[in-house]
Amino acid sequence: MLMRLPDTPARPLGLPSTVEVGIGWRHPHYGELLQRLPALDFLEVHSENFFGEGGAALAVLEQGRAHYPVSLHGVGLSLGSAIGIDPWHLERLAQLVRRIEPVRVSDHASFARGPWSGASGQQTVHGADLLPIPFSKEALDTLCANVQRVQDRLQRRFMVENLSAYLHWLPQPDEALLSETEFLNTLVARTGCALLVDVNNIYVNALNARMHGDHSDPLQQCRNWLDQIAPGQVAEIHLAGHCHVQPQAGEDPRSEIVVDDHGSRVCAEVWQLYRHAVNRFGAVPTLIEWDTAVPALDVLLEEAACARQHVQANGMLA
Repeated sequence: MLMRLPDTPARPLGLPSTVEVGIGWRHPHYGELLQRLPALDFLEVHSENFFGEGGAALAVLEQGRAHYPVSLHGVGLSLGSAIGIDPWHLERLAQLVRRIEPVRVSDHASFARGPWSGASGQQTVHGADLLPIPFSKEALDTLCANVQRVQDRLQRRFMVENLSAYLHWLPQPDEALLSETEFLNTLVARTGCALLVDVNNIYVNALNARMHGDHSDPLQQCRNWLDQIAPGQVAEIHLAGHCHVQPQAGEDPRSEIVVDDHGSRVCAEVWQLYRHAVNRFGAVPTLIEWDTAVPALDVLLEEAACARQHVQANGMLA
């Protein structure tokens, strides 16, 4: 069933500010946001939720697009997969881009599907998760080829997001791995794509590294990461919350982990890193992500306002 919009004129696209701030628009807030039309610069949605030929979800997205710019953020392109991009997936994304005309389109430096050999022969398996890729030259070649294919089909610059990773690949004998920032910088140089920097992902990775043997300061490690990304390459920043999962009684203490669950407010340390990122990259569009235990819409709007305040504290707003 379609939602009826209030009898008010469409809100102008964008707000007169130096920084653009948006929120992830999730199902619990579809109706309320269309009724209230809060002051936001853009909305972000997960691309795959709108791949249908029609229906209520796509109709709601078109209603939102009438009032706000939309950023399409994917989780299933599997940009790092050695078997390449799924043609059906890319075609559905291209059709959605043509229909919605988003301000930005993105996915992750990861893979979600790959070959698996079993008794019945080789099959394509979907991992149902964002799995990390090795920072090797071979993996870089694969990622570059897949990103270039996406950009050629969409006829636009594409954004690639850094990942929160819970495992790492060991190098092959005599194989030298790049650092993550070298890997991403080279990806941009070779394809002309942009980067979507998720500040919370960087911090989660640093916390997990500390719990498993890295004794360096997580905040300084994250600042170093940000400083190694060339300015001008970053087209959007993501901010989110995370959770700390403690091992239960009797479990291996090494199972302690920090999870990027997008289920809470942005923590003080990530806000601190956000200010560092703004100093490094400028006031690029910033998104508040919240995907689990989704709270009231006003909570997301408060987080968006907090992002503006942090940028203003850095002297980036008039």
